[in-house]
Amino acid sequence: MRLPLTALCDHGRVTARRRPRAQRRAKTRPQRTAPRPAPVVAPSPSSAASRPLAAEPFLLELARTLAKHSGVNAAGLAAAVEAMAAAYAPDAPLALALRADALRTADDKTARLALGWAREHVRLALVEILQRASDARVVPSGRDAETLAWLWLAACEALAHELPSAVADRVHALLTFLTERERVLE
Repeated sequence: MRLPLTALCDHGRVTARRRPRAQRRAKTRPQRTAPRPAPVVAPSPSSAASRPLAAEPFLLELARTLAKHSGVNAAGLAAAVEAMAAAYAPDAPLALALRADALRTADDKTARLALGWAREHVRLALVEILQRASDARVVPSGRDAETLAWLWLAACEALAHELPSAVADRVHALLTFLTERERVLE
């Protein structure tokens, strides 16, 4: 059944009709309340404050040991490379502690920051050794000590993941890299 168009539109006119008062929605204004304080969250038991990092004291002790190395002659630089290699050997306490802390602190920014801070101390000690070695012409001049120290630290951190039988070869390659004069590629 079809209704004529005029029946739907009030004979061609559209008029707005207001709903009865009972059917109207009440206008709700948001009530102003004081903001709720943030809930107090207890620190998690896995935070760095509850369990100290195992690698941080090892890294800081390594930085102190490296700061004592003279590194002025070739033997001093070799001793510093050997000290770093011994600290980062696959079965060394520092390497084991770094592995354990890396797994434990994956979601703890404070602990990662503490490890980064201790690692930076080691890098700065390496920069000092390289600057003294460069002044004594043990390390070729013109190389950036900051970059070399970063590479040296990264190479030693990689030693922790090597087979123990390969460490000696890697240490020799590192010492050659640090002391070798520029080589012309053939």
